[in-house]
Amino acid sequence: MKYIINVVGMGPGDENMMTVEAQNALDESDLIVGYGVYLELLSKRYKNKEFYQTPMKQEEKRCRYCFEKAMEKKKVSLVCSGDSGIYGMASLMYEIGRDFPLCELRIIPGVTAASSGAALLGAPLNHDFCVISLSDLLTPWDKIEKRLRAACEADFVIAIYNPGSHKRTDYLSRACDIMLEIIEENRLCGYAFNIGREGTKTGVCTLKELRDKEVNMFTTVFIGNSTTKLIDGKLVTKRGYPVETEHKLEDEKNNDSTEG
Repeated sequence: MKYIINVVGMGPGDENMMTVEAQNALDESDLIVGYGVYLELLSKRYKNKEFYQTPMKQEEKRCRYCFEKAMEKKKVSLVCSGDSGIYGMASLMYEIGRDFPLCELRIIPGVTAASSGAALLGAPLNHDFCVISLSDLLTPWDKIEKRLRAACEADFVIAIYNPGSHKRTDYLSRACDIMLEIIEENRLCGYAFNIGREGTKTGVCTLKELRDKEVNMFTTVFIGNSTTKLIDGKLVTKRGYPVETEHKLEDEKNNDSTEG
């Protein structure tokens, strides 16, 4: 017999942005485990469930608790914000799961900050992109710097997670300085704060302006590529389709008239 544990991506937190599969898994659970901030977002809908939380830096304890309770035949769900396999607990659960061969993991995807933030800003991720976290808690800064440089050289759109915190107030400016060595200062960028939660805010700016923006762990930042532009105030990265529009034809007409 296998004891099933759900590893649930809960999206940004708003239940309207949670997948039906995630909602069903939590509805069927006896115990919901997670970081306190995320459990608070679920407390109203699932007020009759048993909750268990651990603070930051106690992720392993949180995961092991899931396995221990599953072995007691409880229906357990571990929740992660966004997607459980994107900077979530899925990989750690698989690692610890080797000690619990009678347990089986069911990974349930969720809407991650890159896609939900992009939707608020327009369509900035409509071509090749990468996601880079600026948190050096588990990744050395020199490796983060190499990834930033490589992404800029390859002209990726970049979604940046964890751009700052109360202890890492200058990390975004440091990242911008690195990128400004490679790409132009007027490169279009955007940011989204508290996506899908109370107090959601977004903004569009240049890379130079982004350098001085105040951000925190609940902010997702977007760096456009060389084709990203503003269309009606929205960040849009072209897919490459040869689209003929009235605006394009008008631009070409104006260009022809000035060349003569």
